[in-house]
Amino acid sequence: MAERISRSTVVSALIVATSLALVFLGFTAITGAGGTTADAAPRTAAEPATAAHAMQGHVMAAAPVPSGDDPDGDGYIPANPPVTGVLPSTDIPPHRYFHEFQANCSVTHTGSVDPIVFPGQLNKSHNHTFMGNDTTDENSTTASLGTGGTACKAPGDLSAYWMPTLYNGDREVRPVGPQTIYYKSGVTDYTSVRPFPKGLRFVVGNPMQTAEEFRDHPGMVEGWECGESYHNVEIPATCPTRPDVQLNLRMQAPSCWDGIHLDTPDHQSHMAYPGAQGANQDVCPATHPVALPMIEFKMAWPVNGDMSQVRLASGMGHSFHYDFFNAWDDATLDAMVDHCIIGGLQCDARGYDENNPGEGAALDENYELP
Repeated sequence: MAERISRSTVVSALIVATSLALVFLGFTAITGAGGTTADAAPRTAAEPATAAHAMQGHVMAAAPVPSGDDPDGDGYIPANPPVTGVLPSTDIPPHRYFHEFQANCSVTHTGSVDPIVFPGQLNKSHNHTFMGNDTTDENSTTASLGTGGTACKAPGDLSAYWMPTLYNGDREVRPVGPQTIYYKSGVTDYTSVRPFPKGLRFVVGNPMQTAEEFRDHPGMVEGWECGESYHNVEIPATCPTRPDVQLNLRMQAPSCWDGIHLDTPDHQSHMAYPGAQGANQDVCPATHPVALPMIEFKMAWPVNGDMSQVRLASGMGHSFHYDFFNAWDDATLDAMVDHCIIGGLQCDARGYDENNPGEGAALDENYELP
């Protein structure tokens, strides 16, 4: 299991950091087996900035900031109960090409808040576009999200999803309609995948990463795409001016959990990516043995033509990253994971696989448990 840093060590480190001025929070991409470590990189002078929308990086406060889920502000939120005694599965179950379902969630609002990185602090973050839970703000906690509403098709998905806001010049560009967020198996033994624990949260990617780190990120799927332009590290300068052309991006999250923490100070080290072991299997590392669903953002922004002024609130295209805060109704998530991921199906947001209609659906026509 990942070794937990003592709270006294964290406090001591923060005191030293204070004497040196503010310290950049290096969103380290702890990837486990088969991954790479992406250290924080300073923003380059070439990255655009405007008075209307300052493109802030994430800067760590000079002292711990208590929040509702982390009352002592040390950055560690323990799982209660923890999941221990798990060994990464090297089993190879019967081959199924798909083991996934979709969470289709629309944009609810935007704002310069980040309840994971800057809990309780308004306007400390660059601007974010929020999907799913309609109450997400700087004060969001596991409990508050549980009493909110949702713009996801499944009422049981009260989770919060967010990413840096996209601008065309100074005009905000929001994805239109339900976006596709896949929940899939990231490991070969899809039968070993467990539902997310309530309150788990993490950040995927790093707003301070370099272009090379973004390109080589273990969660990278396709990069920036539009029209016939694919696998771009930066947002393309032009895209075909056609009604069917949008700016697209896909990126996967780590899916192996340490079983101990719902969050850690860097918002990443409690999670890891699976890696190849044995006969080309994807297996969780021993430090993060608990296999959870692998989230994949598949985002589409309605913008094309001249893209020279299109940018992210966090900076250039390679600064893309996103956040996840789990607030699913436990029974609903359990049913979707069991039916679709463990069942080896390719499900929609109802848990229905149109290629296997005889398997039925996990949810009813209202996207609720029957």
